[in-house]
Amino acid sequence: MVVCVCNALREKDVREAARTGAKSPARAYRSLGCQVKCGACIPFAHEIIRTERSAAC
Repeated sequence: MVVCVCNALREKDVREAARTGAKSPARAYRSLGCQVKCGACIPFAHEIIRTERSAAC
């Protein structure tokens, strides 16, 4: 599933960024070589990161 249309980021990419330590959408995007653009994806990306970080604990 596409999370960010502006950067063409997929859910699996954001999940992997969270697993490797990204604690926010901005940090996840930076680790993937992107930056937040329009911001419409932030709530979904944040939920993905929260879920992945919770599962890791």
